[in-house]
Amino acid sequence: MSNTTIPSNRKDIAWNYATLPDPKNPNIVCCFCAKITNGGIYRHKLHLVGGNRNVKACPKCPEHVKEEIKEFMQKKIVLKNQMDDIPHLDDIVDLEENEDDDDIQTKLKGKRPMSSGPTVQGKRCKQAGPIDLYFAKDVEEIVRQRRAKNKGQYDENKKKLREDAVQKFATWMYDAGIPFNAVKYDSLQPFIDAIGTFGVGMKPPSYHEVRVKYLKKELANTNLLLKSHEEDHARYGCTIMADGWTDKKSRTLINFLVNGPNGSIFVESVDASSYSHTADKMYELLSKFVNRIGKQNVVQVVTDNASCNVRAGRLLENNFPHLYWTPCAAHCLDLMLEEIFKIPNLKKLHERALMVNGYIYNRPQLLSKMREFTGQRDMVRTEKTSFATAFLTLKRFQVQQANLRKMFTSEKWAKSRYSREAAGKRVAEVILMPSFWKTTVFALKVGGPLLKVLRLVDGEKRSPMGYIYEAMDRAKEAIAASFNNNEEKYRGIFEIIDKRWNVQLHHPLHAVGYFLNPEFFYSNRDIENDEEVLEGLYKCIARLVRGEDLQDKITNQLDKYKKAEGTFWFTHGY
Repeated sequence: MSNTTIPSNRKDIAWNYATLPDPKNPNIVCCFCAKITNGGIYRHKLHLVGGNRNVKACPKCPEHVKEEIKEFMQKKIVLKNQMDDIPHLDDIVDLEENEDDDDIQTKLKGKRPMSSGPTVQGKRCKQAGPIDLYFAKDVEEIVRQRRAKNKGQYDENKKKLREDAVQKFATWMYDAGIPFNAVKYDSLQPFIDAIGTFGVGMKPPSYHEVRVKYLKKELANTNLLLKSHEEDHARYGCTIMADGWTDKKSRTLINFLVNGPNGSIFVESVDASSYSHTADKMYELLSKFVNRIGKQNVVQVVTDNASCNVRAGRLLENNFPHLYWTPCAAHCLDLMLEEIFKIPNLKKLHERALMVNGYIYNRPQLLSKMREFTGQRDMVRTEKTSFATAFLTLKRFQVQQANLRKMFTSEKWAKSRYSREAAGKRVAEVILMPSFWKTTVFALKVGGPLLKVLRLVDGEKRSPMGYIYEAMDRAKEAIAASFNNNEEKYRGIFEIIDKRWNVQLHHPLHAVGYFLNPEFFYSNRDIENDEEVLEGLYKCIARLVRGEDLQDKITNQLDKYKKAEGTFWFTHGY
């Protein structure tokens, strides 16, 4: 007989979560934890429900299954009490289970059940073929079928159980001071699943376990992950990123990371306070990490645009002929916005916005009044060195223009003591000044498209290398279109953009990423005739690829790429 077939006359609900490998053997196998129970379906039910000192509880039995079994057992007790007066049919030997531990064992021997309770004659079970030996019951399918039978009640019960679980989880987060964004980590769902699989009564980890035992295991897993990254770096190449910042002790620290096909990994943090402004020392530091990662694996090194880093990058390219130094695109764009704000009328606009914003936020009562008029909306707080944030603040000013004007012309403002202060009068004058809003619109037309590019290069959703080239072109087109292509209005802005783009941000690698991005190439065939793009492409091949044979092979594959032949046909999207 099959190892998964249960006779059709077995009506105990617990058989939905058990298998009987051999009808001649009373051993029952649990579908959840595979525990073998010797003694009957009643003992198996105790195993599923748990709480009996003589029977080991199933660690993987879902909560709704436990409730289902408990309810069934209670109904059986009620039914048994109702049938106490019915005479026993001793001459009937059935295959229906009863509540005795020795039930199956006695029936399989052909003897009369030992139980004093009633028995009901069952139907003959179907014989299954030997093919069933190779198929075990799927636990998920069993649970799914049970859900389908009582879907409405199940969903409602699960909803209540989830609400209770989430409330307790949230309480633990609040007690431990865990940041809210921790629930966005990918590692949370496996953690929740593991607890659900264990079931009720799981003992929390101890302080020693999380501090020593499992920390060592996690370290071992991390080392395995790093090893896989290193293999990818050797196969596909990688990028070294040097991220400089200043801590609270005014130390200049540089975080070194390596980016590959599967993301970025942290390597080391270096205190470069004594030599961060010296080009030769920075070159030595960068070359040290190139050799550490493997110069044959490094495609590019990315730093910010500090003058010493620019000179160090040039030295790096001269001494390592098979890699590129690339300035940080996000830093380039931030410097671009900084230069735009140096234009006289935009500089004055920035100063006025800082003055208005600072005046309001330094006076709690005035800030409360502002929120009343803006529907509890805040202005983005600006920092003097963050020019991208300045554009966002101006955008919020523009959105709230009507409400701000209404506030500074209201009776509440007129009666407040702030309206009599010299600074308050100056703020009200700026808010009611038509030129302030006109210049704000001009700044947003210029800065809006550039902010989109900044979000692209500073985000983590996808690698921006294949999109920067096209993004900058579209940004310039959007700026021109916002001024109806009147070149007189945006000529100065384009000069600032081109200065940064052509000198620092425009790079052969960006041209290659643009050329090899199917999203752009197959929708715009003019790319293969663009001299600037093709020049960047062949420069990269000559610099990054070792050996003329491999260069020729790449050139031949480029022809297939252009014609969408072979595997490129699928990329083309036919």
